[in-house]
Amino acid sequence: MGSLFRSEEMALCQLFLQSEAAYACVSELGELGLVQFRDLNPDVNAFQRKFVNEVRRCDEMERKLRYLEKEIKKDGIPMLDTGESPEAPQPREMIDLEATFEKLENELREVNQNAEALKRNFLELTELKHILRKTQVFFDEEGGLNHTTESMTRALITDEVRTAGASMGPVQLGFVAGVILREKLPAFERMLWRACRGNVFLRQAMIESPLEDPTNGDQVYKSVFIIFFQGDQLKTRVKKICEGFRATLYPCPEAPADRREMAMGVMTRIEDLNTVLGQTQDHRHRVLVAAAKNLKNWFVKVRKIKAIYHTLNLFNLDVTQKCLIAECWVPLLDIETIQLALRRGTERSGSSVPPILNRMQTFENPPTYNRTNKFTKAFQALIDAYGVASYREMNPAPYTIITFPFLFAVMFGDLGHGAIMALFGLWMIRKEKGLAAQKTDNEIWNIFFAGRYIIFLMGAFSMYTGLIYNDIFSKSLNIFGSHWHLSYNKSTVWNNNFLQLSPATSDYEGTPYPFGLDPIWQVATSNKIVFQNAYKMKISIIFGVLHMIFGVIMSWHNHTYFRNRLSLIYEFIPQLVFLLVLFFYMVLLMFIKWNRYEATNAFPMTEACAPSILITFIDMVLFKESKAPGKDCNVYMFWGQSFFQTVFVLIALACIPVMLLGKPIKIMQARKLANEEVQPITGGSSDAEVGGMSNGGGGGHHDEEEMSEIFIHQGIHTIEYVLGSVSHTASYLRLWALSLAHAQLAEVLWTMVLSLGLNKEGWLGGIFLTVVFAFWAVLTVGILVLMEGLSAFLHTLRLHWVEFQSKFYMGQGYAFAPFSFDSIIENGSAAAGETE
Repeated sequence: MGSLFRSEEMALCQLFLQSEAAYACVSELGELGLVQFRDLNPDVNAFQRKFVNEVRRCDEMERKLRYLEKEIKKDGIPMLDTGESPEAPQPREMIDLEATFEKLENELREVNQNAEALKRNFLELTELKHILRKTQVFFDEEGGLNHTTESMTRALITDEVRTAGASMGPVQLGFVAGVILREKLPAFERMLWRACRGNVFLRQAMIESPLEDPTNGDQVYKSVFIIFFQGDQLKTRVKKICEGFRATLYPCPEAPADRREMAMGVMTRIEDLNTVLGQTQDHRHRVLVAAAKNLKNWFVKVRKIKAIYHTLNLFNLDVTQKCLIAECWVPLLDIETIQLALRRGTERSGSSVPPILNRMQTFENPPTYNRTNKFTKAFQALIDAYGVASYREMNPAPYTIITFPFLFAVMFGDLGHGAIMALFGLWMIRKEKGLAAQKTDNEIWNIFFAGRYIIFLMGAFSMYTGLIYNDIFSKSLNIFGSHWHLSYNKSTVWNNNFLQLSPATSDYEGTPYPFGLDPIWQVATSNKIVFQNAYKMKISIIFGVLHMIFGVIMSWHNHTYFRNRLSLIYEFIPQLVFLLVLFFYMVLLMFIKWNRYEATNAFPMTEACAPSILITFIDMVLFKESKAPGKDCNVYMFWGQSFFQTVFVLIALACIPVMLLGKPIKIMQARKLANEEVQPITGGSSDAEVGGMSNGGGGGHHDEEEMSEIFIHQGIHTIEYVLGSVSHTASYLRLWALSLAHAQLAEVLWTMVLSLGLNKEGWLGGIFLTVVFAFWAVLTVGILVLMEGLSAFLHTLRLHWVEFQSKFYMGQGYAFAPFSFDSIIENGSAAAGETE
């Protein structure tokens, strides 16, 4: 239980493993996930380490598995995921895995190559089929090839020839036919016209159905064309243009009988190809289905093997080359569990030499390890995002479990909105096993799911504060009956926009509403905001001051644990006193004012005579005499207030030089004393003896600092604390501001949207109300729950990071990163064991 409030005690251990048992032992430690190995070969290149060949083999196996995965996904075949994690295979099983993957890859590549060749052949035959059909139409429209040739000849004879009157014999036109992508056809036609100067004749027709590209499987649209020309020179030019536009040319007989005969042969070959293609696809599908059943397990096995060899590359070989030496950080409470895992690994490998785990003495800072579960993990992540705690420093996470959702709820207090958030979080909690199994790359969803317990608690606490504020979708609940009895009639309430509530009148019974705010304040449109402002502003300051005092008290636990007597006396005590005599006193004034001044009290304790807390506090700090709120009013709220306030300010001022100079002067005196004691013996000086006076091993590191740096550091720390106490107290007013903004936004949304539908009557009003309610619901969830919830979440995060944790939390440690198969598989790689 201690590790919940403070990080686990860690031990640096040296591990001796026999070479034959090292693989199995590391495999057991990976399943356990409690050991962080150190790199004992930091200067050795990654390509020169002992097990680099095994890592390369794993990389090659992983590449083949990714190829299989891509092909399986391409065919839409579901991959079996049992959720179980198989054990890491033995080194001898690597050969079997490699052979299996090699066989599958070669078979699949051969099938794909054959299928691609068949599809290419099928495409060519299909294009030829369309060419024979379309060209037959062209020739039929012209009345036969001879007629076409004669007409085309007349069309292509130039005017110069006609003018010259040269005698010409019968001219035979040539033609080519092919297929081109439809989008290239306009440019293709323009290029033919310009390059051949209009001496060619082009006919084209679209192929209605799309054709499959054999290289990438895309569906493309093409068109058939036929080009008539005269002479070999134009023929060469036309073919070059076709080649440039990647048009495919096909042979097309001139005689109709030859074309019909070729078409019949093409149809026969297409039918045969369809049969062969179907068999090929069936065989490919069977291979992929068989691979899909084991692919997930294969990935897990390969990544575990790779992670083990990456980890073994961190070890050192002893001089006999028969033993591997490792250094690792382990939690002190888990040493026995780790030793049991090492024994299991030794037994699995069949080795007779037991592993040796020795604890080492070290002055290094150990890693920080906070043991978490699925509930506390999200809250710990919020703390670690600010900075990982220093070793054995107080952990704010367990306190954040309560304070974080509560401060959020103060800003987000609404019973309806809180219920929406709580139900969403509860749904994710109830369905967490199924939702966790559906792994997705959607970062937004992953963030929501990881924080499901935070969302649920924020919603539940918001429901509580919503009841306190008596606010549900900007309306109130009248559970116990109002304690006000107004003498207004119905017309006054409906028509007067400036109604006020005054507790000084007989309208108020004199007893408060049993729980939360009285629902009558909902109709007090004139002074409702004034009343709620005063209420929420004061509770924001109260919660803020208590939160900061709690943060200062947490620093006491750190100082006492690390035996940092100087920080305890010259930092914790003056800081706490400074906060109590100024800001906690201001909180006490609020309670005194609430207790002594009422609207119905006898004069001069009426509400009009109640002094302003803010003005009283400012006059107190400036040593000014406060002015009475009224002519016959008392300046002070209790006897001796002026004297106590003067004493409190003097005490607060006295705390500042103590914080500023106390610790550096004591360190300087301790160093001087240490130098005087060491000088007669060594003739020099040493700072090693001052460690016990400074921090005792954890609070700060002043032994090697210059005195000027210590004074500067302490001055910055003091100024930051004194000024920060003022600014941090004011910062908690965001609780009031966001609460007010949230309530006003909800009221605006109700007034300007939903009330429009509620005012309509009849069946048309019902339809209109349905539409308006849907619009209101979308805006409520999108703006008031999501956007306002995110805003309140970020402000709450800031209050914890800056205003609370700055009082005691250093956050200068580094996280414990154990060698764990679970985290490696979750990240999809063996990077956890890899060295840069």
